[in-house]
Amino acid sequence: MKRLDIFGLLKKDMNQIEQELFRSIEGDHELLNETSMHLLKAGGKRLRPVFVLMGGKFGSYDLDKLKHVAVPLELIHMASLVHDDVIDDAETRRGQLTVKSKWDNKIAMYTGDYIYARALLLATKLENPKIHQILSKAMVEMSIGEMEQIRDFFNTEQSIRRYLLRIRRKTALLIAISCQLGAVAAEAEPKVGNLLYRYGYNVGMAFQIQDDLLDLCGTEKQIGKPPGSDIRQGNITLPVLYALEDEAVREPLLKEIAVIREQNGECDVSAAVSLIKSSTGIARSEELATRYINKALEALDRLPNQRTKKNLRDIAHFVTKRSY
Repeated sequence: MKRLDIFGLLKKDMNQIEQELFRSIEGDHELLNETSMHLLKAGGKRLRPVFVLMGGKFGSYDLDKLKHVAVPLELIHMASLVHDDVIDDAETRRGQLTVKSKWDNKIAMYTGDYIYARALLLATKLENPKIHQILSKAMVEMSIGEMEQIRDFFNTEQSIRRYLLRIRRKTALLIAISCQLGAVAAEAEPKVGNLLYRYGYNVGMAFQIQDDLLDLCGTEKQIGKPPGSDIRQGNITLPVLYALEDEAVREPLLKEIAVIREQNGECDVSAAVSLIKSSTGIARSEELATRYINKALEALDRLPNQRTKKNLRDIAHFVTKRSY
């Protein structure tokens, strides 16, 4: 499924959002322009802007207003990726060298800060204080999620609940408010915004779980980075936690993780990946992702009937079936 194939009527508007993304990070500093453009040019699914526009369909749709929400949300996502790559010591993303790899950690951190600042500057063009409150709170939660992930590197004793709270902050929350803020900016009924938030939250949870699965089950061509990158970096994801509950693989998997930690990820992780794939961890993770999607669809069913509901339903199904 190619990018935007399922978004039908939004294609023209998304092309404008893409142009706005490039314009939004243009500045006077040559190096910051270059580093900021680097990740943007690598592309992406642009799910967050799409969700903003779809949320706007439930109110008074106005692209000139919605773009001041859609573009900042994608920029915030991009900035978090630049920072993530420093924390994870990641060499590639979307098949391209990361900013930290092509330049260095310091340049990457300031690039992420710059993109965050451009996002906030653009959002000020909308005067609705509710939008700024929701956006600011989400950025606080995302920062906490990042800190929690660092604290839990190689923590094989963390609970499933702890993992779920972390991905809520790191991933699901931004997708949830993308859906919600589209409705808020379009002055839709508050109930509609709340239902869209619930839909986006559950889609976001499923999206991150699917990311965790792809890291283990996808190919480097599909995911743009070597399989097993998460465990190499010490990021203990849901399939790993479930695998550790499988008595058939728990002890050998713990030994493999200990070796990876001792060697700072500079080793072959294929044995660990094979153990996880042979466990119940994959199937249990897929099952939980499906449960989140079903919750998203339940919220969707309560929204007013219009064509956008079909698009949102298609995206929900796409999330758990995607291979990239």
